[in-house]
Amino acid sequence: MMGFNGDPLSGGGGDGAGGNSLSSGIRGLLRRKQVDSNRVTTESGHPKLAKELSILQLMAIVVNLNYTPAVYFGVCVIPNRFSFALKPLWVSLQTGIKHFNAESVVPLGVGSTIGAGVYVLVGTVAREHSGPALTISFLIAGIAAALSAFCYAELASRCPSAGSAYHYSYICVGEGVAWLIGWALILEYTIGGSAVARGISPNLALLFGGADSLPFFLSRMLIPGTDIVVDPCAAILVLVVTGLLCVGIKESSFVQAIVTTANLFVMVFIIIVGGYLGFKTGWTGYELPSGFLPFGVNGMLAGSATVFFAYIGFDSVASTAEEVKNPQRDLPLGIGASLSICCSLYMLVSVVIVGLVPYYAMDPDTPISSAFASHGMQWAVYIITAGAVTALCSTLMGSILPQPRILMAMSRDGLLPPFFADVNRRTQVPVKSTILTGVCAAMLAFFMDVSQLAGMVSVGTLLAFTIVAISILILRYVPPDTVPLSQSFLGSIGPIPSYSISQENDGGNQINHVATSSAYSNNSLAKEEASVDYPLIVKQLNQEKASEQERRRIAAWSITAVCVGVLSLTSGSSAAYLPIVARYSVCGTGGILLLCGLIALSCIDQDDARHTFGHTGGFICPFVPLLPIACILINVYLMINLGAGTWIRVSMWMVVGVFVYVVYGRKHSLLLDAVYVSTEHADEIYQNSVEYVA
Repeated sequence: MMGFNGDPLSGGGGDGAGGNSLSSGIRGLLRRKQVDSNRVTTESGHPKLAKELSILQLMAIVVNLNYTPAVYFGVCVIPNRFSFALKPLWVSLQTGIKHFNAESVVPLGVGSTIGAGVYVLVGTVAREHSGPALTISFLIAGIAAALSAFCYAELASRCPSAGSAYHYSYICVGEGVAWLIGWALILEYTIGGSAVARGISPNLALLFGGADSLPFFLSRMLIPGTDIVVDPCAAILVLVVTGLLCVGIKESSFVQAIVTTANLFVMVFIIIVGGYLGFKTGWTGYELPSGFLPFGVNGMLAGSATVFFAYIGFDSVASTAEEVKNPQRDLPLGIGASLSICCSLYMLVSVVIVGLVPYYAMDPDTPISSAFASHGMQWAVYIITAGAVTALCSTLMGSILPQPRILMAMSRDGLLPPFFADVNRRTQVPVKSTILTGVCAAMLAFFMDVSQLAGMVSVGTLLAFTIVAISILILRYVPPDTVPLSQSFLGSIGPIPSYSISQENDGGNQINHVATSSAYSNNSLAKEEASVDYPLIVKQLNQEKASEQERRRIAAWSITAVCVGVLSLTSGSSAAYLPIVARYSVCGTGGILLLCGLIALSCIDQDDARHTFGHTGGFICPFVPLLPIACILINVYLMINLGAGTWIRVSMWMVVGVFVYVVYGRKHSLLLDAVYVSTEHADEIYQNSVEYVA
């Protein structure tokens, strides 16, 4: 069950040759690496990234990422049955930012609307789904995004290393799931960067006077004899951004801050001038006979599902955790403050634009500039287009930034070649991975119209959101109770006692009983004497241990029931091809499993180990288990509705990933020869080793 029950590698032989091989493969997929700690950081020996990011720079990165290519190209989920999946859960973001300095939040928080999604989403969603209720759609979507943000904030503060969702799932779930998440994120960021780059050139052309106004060497052109339209401008922009990211995280974040400032002026212009026009004209967009909800509540909720993707971006920031000066404080505050301010400013823009022009008269491609033009302000088109171009450029940088860090994290764990883990000593940036990422994205942007592939970006994002929420449940109820010790570490400290659990080997599952040193022998002898002198205490301890094991078993099955229930409920509600009786049966079964799992998790106690898991003293996700389960439900529902074509393409990419893992990753994993020891025994081993530094 996803590595829930104690040590994923525990167990012995005796299954036969075939059974051993199958068991070895399954256990290999479930092996989990050690959670971040000062001890792990000291031992790793990997070159470290530069800790240059402050909370203000984090916010600048977060706000520039609140946009996804799937939104820009219109590849969005438009469900008509979203009422149960977006059940209002009013959770205040003040939980995470109540101690934040408002003086620091305000200036960069205003720039959080620079996500280019707002430039194109307003018209499409208002025309087809929300009408004047667009503001409420943004609010509901913001609340839904906050659920994932809360989960990310806790894991980012507990496990502040590069890798984002890949890193968290490797610690909490297992190597197999972590590999799939990392592989999906590689696809997400590659296609995302290429898609954004292809969207810049037409907007840039508008600043020069029209669609064909770019210089010849930057203009799109059709290759004779083919249907391929190349985009030199997109490829050049990707390479320029790649070069900037290779210079250093501090320098690139400085450029992000400049872009944020430029977009700040554009968005302030839209809100202030648009508000003035609205009061001058009487807010004609709200004086309609169809009322505030022309498409009903279902239309408003369908609009929320669409604009939800405008909030995506904070997950990319988690991949820079290793470069944050104070991750326990800055990561949660940066994510929470930026997301809340982003929601507020999205709502302000939608209030103004919907009030200037009736929703049915909006231009779906350029809603903001056309709204100003309809009031005689043609010159405003250039200001707004400039804002869209700078927003897309910053989003391009945010799309390329995380992928080298994902590759680096996977390489550090042995799942990819060491080439990707190389960090430049001068810039303290994974330069080789960054260059490779940039070249691939540039080639894709140059040759391919990636708009049809942009839906695949959403799969990677939503899958990561789902696994992070599941990881929160695992962390709280069944956190890993074993620690992997490398062979190199064991060799450096000498013999350890016979409670070392197991060593995984692809040829079979072995149990290694190592000779016991005198220090440990004395300790074990003392415990045996204590058991003779105080039998009642020992009996009570054994009962408590049995009770704890039973609690973990119930919690593991409950989490499994939640996952199966969510999948059944969302699949059944979206399977229009099934007979009505079958759909109701599947939905009913899923709903019962989901409800039973939620009730069970609410009734049992959370694991005490959560208080010492990873780096402590950071953000704690509230309302567990309700909040993570709601997050899982929303994200799985959105994934289910992405369409068959998208899932076929994603499945092909995942098959390639499985092949790479089987051929290389499984055989080179750093956990291949690891010995798993219970947490309490691991602490004892570390304290008695000469390498341990308190």
